[in-house]
Amino acid sequence: MGKQIKICDTILRDAHQSLIATRMRLEEMIDILPAMDEVGYYSLECWGGATFDSCIRFLDEDPWERLRVIRKNCPKTKLQMLFRGQNMLGYRHYADDAVEYFVQKSVDNGIDIIRIFDALNDIRNLETAIKATKKSGAHMQAAISYTLSPVHNIAYFVDYAKQLENAGADSICIKDMAALITPSAAYDLVKELKKAVKVPIDLHTHYTSGLASMSLLKAIEAGVDIIDTAMSPLAMGTSHAATESMVAALEGTEYDTGLDLKKLDVVRAHFAKLRQKYLDSGLLSPKVMGVDANTLIYQVPGGMLSNLVSQLKQAGKEDQFEEVLREVPNVRKDAGYPPLVTPTSQIVGTQAVFNVILGQRYKNVTKEFRALVRGEYGKTPAPISDEFRKQILGDEKPITCRPADQIAPEMEKLRKEFPQEYYEQEEDVLTMAMFPQVAPKFFESRKNKKYGVDGKHADKENKVHPA
Repeated sequence: MGKQIKICDTILRDAHQSLIATRMRLEEMIDILPAMDEVGYYSLECWGGATFDSCIRFLDEDPWERLRVIRKNCPKTKLQMLFRGQNMLGYRHYADDAVEYFVQKSVDNGIDIIRIFDALNDIRNLETAIKATKKSGAHMQAAISYTLSPVHNIAYFVDYAKQLENAGADSICIKDMAALITPSAAYDLVKELKKAVKVPIDLHTHYTSGLASMSLLKAIEAGVDIIDTAMSPLAMGTSHAATESMVAALEGTEYDTGLDLKKLDVVRAHFAKLRQKYLDSGLLSPKVMGVDANTLIYQVPGGMLSNLVSQLKQAGKEDQFEEVLREVPNVRKDAGYPPLVTPTSQIVGTQAVFNVILGQRYKNVTKEFRALVRGEYGKTPAPISDEFRKQILGDEKPITCRPADQIAPEMEKLRKEFPQEYYEQEEDVLTMAMFPQVAPKFFESRKNKKYGVDGKHADKENKVHPA
């Protein structure tokens, strides 16, 4: 018995995050948004992940304003974001009151579906975000960070899915950020999940290893409800399977998506021009567009690949790329097999880069890697050996509680410390909390624009949501 498959399109978030380091601008999307709203996607993933950081760090854009503009232009389609549990969209754990407030503000500004994940699959790091999402009335999609290791198997994932459903998940996403799921593994896992939980299942996988469309098709045969795809100009490579191809493959079958290829072609034409622009500017590198079956060996997700390339470029050591890729699994094993997804992908990747560049393993240990070993991000899937822990931490004691239990409420303090001259909207406090180094420069630039240095944002104050 078939059913209509729902499509979550990622072109406004994960597709460009994976291919061009999250550099797509709002002005590059805005004209096509009304046409995208007509397609009938189940949802548009358009916010969260690295978009927030990228907006203020590189694009001189207010991420909250971006969300409001997308909402205004896509009134009919559910908007979806990616949220890192207790990390929100930053790179540390935040106090519960900050997480609750961030969830509330995301929904106030237009988010319908919050996909929440924890890099270590430590459910304790999701509890606050889950409760806050349920309270806000949004759809709470809990994600399983999919990976392969001696401790990750179907029984592990099914057990975690049951925990997520019991915690209140409205749907569950298999988040395969490193393109590791093979067609047969996708089939087997979805089959078992459908037996174990009642909520809908979404498969999110990348094209890096060349398996994505086959894995999606097998997942569909096994009963998956939603698939994540990307419009073809920014599909494949380290991005996702192409939306139009999957729609065409399912057309006329019992799984027909109901989407119209002609409407999709309008959207495709817009992004095809952008793709050409990115290629011409060098923002889109041919390196990330091909298939790399080595990902099945190294298990490095697309976003992490482009990060490693740029870290090595900066150090003038691009020739050591292969060596770094070989070092990643070693560092990961030492650290208790964390799935490689933000922030653990960056933590493990950067440590691997140091190990290779300095020619000696753990000669220089990053602050974040030390924190991971110490338990500051939560419980690792496999225990870290005492010997290795001692090598990294010395006599420092590891922590075993839920990391956020050690963080006092901080919203009041964050509000008090916020520099008043930059205040335009309540959301700014959250922006500052997540990116204290980057936000002031962004606020300064926004202020200059607003007060007529280039006159563009003079009407901004009318658009602020009431707190």
